[in-house]
Amino acid sequence: MNWGFLRDLLSGVNKYSTVIGRIWLSVVFIFRILIYVAAAEQVWKDEQKDFVCNTNQPGCENVCFDHFYPISQVRLWALQLIMVSTPSLLVVLHVAYRQHRESRYKKKLYTNTGKMDGGLWWTYLISLLFKTTFEVGFLLAFYYLYSGFEVPQLLQCKISPCPNTVDCYISRATEKKVFLYIMGVTSILCIVLNISEMIYLFLKQCWKCCIKAYDSVDAKRHCDCQHFLCQFIIPIDFD
Repeated sequence: MNWGFLRDLLSGVNKYSTVIGRIWLSVVFIFRILIYVAAAEQVWKDEQKDFVCNTNQPGCENVCFDHFYPISQVRLWALQLIMVSTPSLLVVLHVAYRQHRESRYKKKLYTNTGKMDGGLWWTYLISLLFKTTFEVGFLLAFYYLYSGFEVPQLLQCKISPCPNTVDCYISRATEKKVFLYIMGVTSILCIVLNISEMIYLFLKQCWKCCIKAYDSVDAKRHCDCQHFLCQFIIPIDFD
């Protein structure tokens, strides 16, 4: 699989991201895409061919493999990488829409088409919500489809047309388990980063609101966060 399109997509979003977003991008590139391309694909390359059962009954080995692995783990991992990365396309499309409007009306409509304000702020927030939802969803899918993140060396199967309970063996079980742990840990880390970035965006927005409130007595009553956050947020330069 060619991952160039994801690289180009995420690189394009990088210039519109916050500091936390750039950390998330580094985690996706180094601990997910590079590990997947460099090693994981090779580990699962012949998973069905190397799935061996101690029976010669035609069809038994195939149905046992399908029962224990309804979806290939490595393909599900690849689908996860695609799904958690594509919401960033919303941000790129929104910036492109702003640029198209300026080109159409032939005048400056925005201070900066990539500035995180107005509709682009909401688009970025929605993309984070989508990414977090996909991360959680795929973690649950891995857990329930494969009964956790364990890869046992021996599986006992008694599904028709198997004549009796047969023993099936998974190749490189320990190695696959290590990669699944890496996948699980990086998914949790990405979820934490996404939630942290959402909190960062809200605090930054509230801080801007508080600054406007202190600059103008009239604007103060329009600050939604003044009753609590304006009094307790420690002045921090979020830029």
